[in-house]
Amino acid sequence: MARIAGIDLPKHKRGVIGLTYIFGIGDSTAERILNEAGIDHSIKVEEWNDDQLNKIRTIINELKVEGALRSEVQLNIKRLVDINCYRGMRHRNGLPVRGQRTKTNTRTRKGKRKTVANKKKATKM
Repeated sequence: MARIAGIDLPKHKRGVIGLTYIFGIGDSTAERILNEAGIDHSIKVEEWNDDQLNKIRTIINELKVEGALRSEVQLNIKRLVDINCYRGMRHRNGLPVRGQRTKTNTRTRKGKRKTVANKKKATKM
């Protein structure tokens, strides 16, 4: 089993797909890593030998992935909240940050609907 950057890669998947299980590595970065290491994209993770794994590890060590990247993202969000900018306020309130509409949609950010009871209209006598 291949273990890179503290993550167990799925052994029955192609190398390009397996590398994307590491936080901070997407499709294009995974392809670039395999090109630099000289490994075919169609080879599965379980078929990598030790030399290939070591090449991949050295390339990934140069990148900011997993814990270091997660902490940097959290620090960036904390900075936005601390300076009270618009995006920081949206983060603090749990609302969408990138300009999406909120009258409808945005259930992912806002959570489950909270029903608000209607006031009955006062009747005239």
